[in-house]
Amino acid sequence: MTTTYNVALVSLSILIAIAGSFTALDLASRARASADWIRHAWLCAAAVCMGGSIWSMHFVGMLAFGMPGMQIRYDIPLTLWSLVVPIVVTAVSFLAVASRGLTRTTLGIGGLFMGLGIGAMHYMGMAAMTMHAQLSYDPLWVTISFCIGIGAATVALWLSTRSRRLSLQAISAVAMGFAVAGMHYSAMAGAHFTPLDDATPALPGGGLDLLTLALAVAGSTFVVLFLGLTASMYDRRMASLSEREAAALRQSEERFRELYSKTPLPLHSLDEQGRLESVSDAWLVLMGHRREDVIGRPLINFMTERSARQMLSQDWPVLLKTGECLNAEYRLVARAGAFIDVLASTRLEQTTQGPLIIGGLVNITERRHAEAALRQAQKMEAIGKLTGGIAHDFNNLLAVVGGNLELLRKRLPQDTTRTAPLIDNALLATQRGASLVQRMLAFARKQELNPSSVVLQDLVLNMRELLRRSVNANINIETRFPLSLPPAYVDANQLEMVLINLVVNARDAMPTGGTICIEGQLRAAAEGMQEYVALIVRDTGIGMSQETLARATEPFFTTKGPGKGTGLGLSMAHGLVEQSGGSLTIESSPETGTTIELWLPLGVSDQRGVTASDDKVEPALPPVPALTILIVDDDPLVLANTAALLEDMGHQVTSVDGGEAALSVLRQQRAFDILITDQMMPGMTGTQLAKIVRGERPELPILLVSGYAELAEEGRPVHTLAKPFTQHTLSVAISETLGRPSSRTTVVPLLSRR
Repeated sequence: MTTTYNVALVSLSILIAIAGSFTALDLASRARASADWIRHAWLCAAAVCMGGSIWSMHFVGMLAFGMPGMQIRYDIPLTLWSLVVPIVVTAVSFLAVASRGLTRTTLGIGGLFMGLGIGAMHYMGMAAMTMHAQLSYDPLWVTISFCIGIGAATVALWLSTRSRRLSLQAISAVAMGFAVAGMHYSAMAGAHFTPLDDATPALPGGGLDLLTLALAVAGSTFVVLFLGLTASMYDRRMASLSEREAAALRQSEERFRELYSKTPLPLHSLDEQGRLESVSDAWLVLMGHRREDVIGRPLINFMTERSARQMLSQDWPVLLKTGECLNAEYRLVARAGAFIDVLASTRLEQTTQGPLIIGGLVNITERRHAEAALRQAQKMEAIGKLTGGIAHDFNNLLAVVGGNLELLRKRLPQDTTRTAPLIDNALLATQRGASLVQRMLAFARKQELNPSSVVLQDLVLNMRELLRRSVNANINIETRFPLSLPPAYVDANQLEMVLINLVVNARDAMPTGGTICIEGQLRAAAEGMQEYVALIVRDTGIGMSQETLARATEPFFTTKGPGKGTGLGLSMAHGLVEQSGGSLTIESSPETGTTIELWLPLGVSDQRGVTASDDKVEPALPPVPALTILIVDDDPLVLANTAALLEDMGHQVTSVDGGEAALSVLRQQRAFDILITDQMMPGMTGTQLAKIVRGERPELPILLVSGYAELAEEGRPVHTLAKPFTQHTLSVAISETLGRPSSRTTVVPLLSRR
């Protein structure tokens, strides 16, 4: 009867035989490197992989076989027995050769036993085939197949006792794989199938698709082989590590002193009392000592008191008990008095001369400084967020207080001489509070800036008289600005406040007099060579210690007495330059004075810069006709205050406490001349409300009121008003929003000095 073979499954069966042979040889090599029960475990694993892959190759090869018109089934119990037989005979042969040694006798008997078992597996698998045909065998091919099986088994046993490189092991696996596959297909060549009659009816019942079954068997085999190889690779790696560690330990005692004198690492050895026996050159460089000054002295003599207590009470007992103490943190004191933070790892080794205690140091001083700087930055960020939130709420309170005081002053009789000064003082206090809030927002980098191109020499020249009045008579103020200095891009009003604070700080640092130099220079940053305009304030005062300098820009930190400074001067300067896109640097030391540099971005050079005093006085604000205004604010006090200020100006006001309420009013087709909304509201912010209103009523002007500058550019209204505001600034903002002429009178708040 004509027979066929699936070429893909035939190739797959040969690949299984090769992979199984390679895995078995690799696992057998691990058995040679092991002892006792671990050795037998590796041999059993090799037998499972070898026998299992031979059976899998046989079974896939059988599934590759077919006869047109003939349906083939397999007896499951007999098929499973055909799996058990090669595994058992392979395991017995491997263990026999391993236990009795490789001799001609053991190799011959083991190869014969294993080969016969593999051949028996094949013919058991053939017997498991159920078909409507009679099966017979050619004796010659049967003999050839058994000879090939015995030869392949003998070679496999011989190779299992030899240590070969990976390349030779791969070549051997290919040869064995083809030999095992050759045994199977030689036996199949001697098999003859004769149909029992002309009609070959299909056997009853269904079954798995043969291709699916073959792929499942092959996949399972490859998974088992992969696990075996993975275990072998892991064991080989661990053995390699163990061998290297053992070799290093064997050489450590011989090369101990040479290692200490030449190693680039700070190493040391101690006796049982913790005294230094030897140190490396790197250890001496780290500590700044000579060798003769440290040998024989206890290691704790070079530690701070806290670290010494930690070593004696905690780490030394652990070392003696467990034999090692890893990554203990100590602070050492170098010869020059500098503190060095280290991680110390110590091991206790038993040698022929007695216990040996060796240790090494890792300098983590820079890492500790970096961690401290990171913690400081995180703390400052947290303070900045807290400050911004407080300033926002404080702005609301100031707006309410200032607005009600303005209305109260207007409604009191004009001839009240005793009440008016009280109201004026209260308004003055609100201005000082507004100045304080501006400083807090400057530190938090959330204040509304109005940057422009500012000619620094003009700004300082306009402030000359104010600066001179701010210092004592025994202090001289010098200015140095090159004619070619380009303008800076910064908020002029905020920069004036910063400059006054810096001059006042310099004055307080020179109680006996001195010189304050204000100069401008063009600077280039190291990265990218970007240019900045530097405004420099230098004094000849008492200077600052390193501890004070490290905290100089912290908010509310001051070295002045109570009531003499808020501690926000330098933090405001730092916030302004950071928000403007520049940076602030401070150089100072005791008795040498202080130099503060404000690095500011370049402004536009082809036009005259402006200063904060360019628009001091303008014409009075023209009267605004009565308007219908919708105001939105979630704070009832601010809402009532704003409504009162607007009603006092003659406007008709509708007040709502949120964005949804405002949309509801607007969607009732009520007509309004302008919408005034707060920014920070729960549920819907002012910018979100403005975006919706702009889509539904594009003609309605919108004025956004905010306590600080964190507003997204997308959807941000053109016109904004910063809190706290007065009735005058509110009127100006409404006029500008409606596109009518307006004028501003710059209000310079009182400066709370550092």
